[in-house]
Amino acid sequence: MAEDYYQILGVDKKASADELKKAYRKLAIKWHPDKNPNNKKASEEKFKKISEAYAVLSDTEKRQQYDQFGSADQYRQQYSQEDIYRDFDLDEILRGFGFGGGRGAGRTTFRTGRRGGGSSQGFSDPFGGLFGGMGGQQYATQMPQKGQDAEYNLSISLEESVLGAEKKISFQKENKVEEINVKIPAGISTGKKLRLPGKGMSDYDGGPNGDLYLNINVLPHPIFSRDGNDLYIEKTIRFTQAALGTSVDIPTLDGTMKRIKILPGTQNNTKIRMKGFGVPGLKGSAKGDQYVKINIDVPKKLSDRQAKLIKQLADDGI
Repeated sequence: MAEDYYQILGVDKKASADELKKAYRKLAIKWHPDKNPNNKKASEEKFKKISEAYAVLSDTEKRQQYDQFGSADQYRQQYSQEDIYRDFDLDEILRGFGFGGGRGAGRTTFRTGRRGGGSSQGFSDPFGGLFGGMGGQQYATQMPQKGQDAEYNLSISLEESVLGAEKKISFQKENKVEEINVKIPAGISTGKKLRLPGKGMSDYDGGPNGDLYLNINVLPHPIFSRDGNDLYIEKTIRFTQAALGTSVDIPTLDGTMKRIKILPGTQNNTKIRMKGFGVPGLKGSAKGDQYVKINIDVPKKLSDRQAKLIKQLADDGI
């Protein structure tokens, strides 16, 4: 089951800053390893979890970001440890709870910028040297950064967006071109992003690669158009077919033909629904339909015989 920071702290999702602080204080005192000398390992893990939850939820910006994901697992996939503990002074917070300066003089600092911009201050393990009593030996483990994320604009056909596909892209990465196989999920649309974990830029300090984000653009199609999960196509029929009714063959996006009935008296711009022939739904949404828009062709020129017959119909009130 996915972890939730609110559940870890035992608070409601609408909890105020004071409620979050009280909840964290209570749990920090309960689970600090110095308070549990007979169960230090389990206490350390529990203490790290509640501290991570408080580091995110106590910061307005990070809390808003977290609420968009809804679980700690998804949040960790998007943000590194340095992001989570950015501007979070664990020493000062613990001193306020009565644990003193557990890591000696100085404050814990966290890197606020990524390679290529921002601060270059050292990022130290937020729990380094903490679990050793009131005067424990100070140490800081240098943590490698995650490489920069990158973006790639990927244009695909309507067929690929609806039916799904596998594509190979060439991505310029540092001083080389890397070929990457990409699986396009069925139902994706323009404006969506695909995340390829670890396919972004490398980190010079030996940290994990960043992620690659594909910006999807669906190219126009010569006969089909898309609106949400529905597909639209136009079909022109003769005036007599519209008046008397008929059957016509309609192409579908997968290349097959389907025969549909045109009822007698069909009007211009009538839309006929082909249920289930639309776009597959992403993330559990329903599959769309295909709609056929009927255009009635009114002849511009008539033979003498045709004109005579139509005049007779007009005289009959048609």
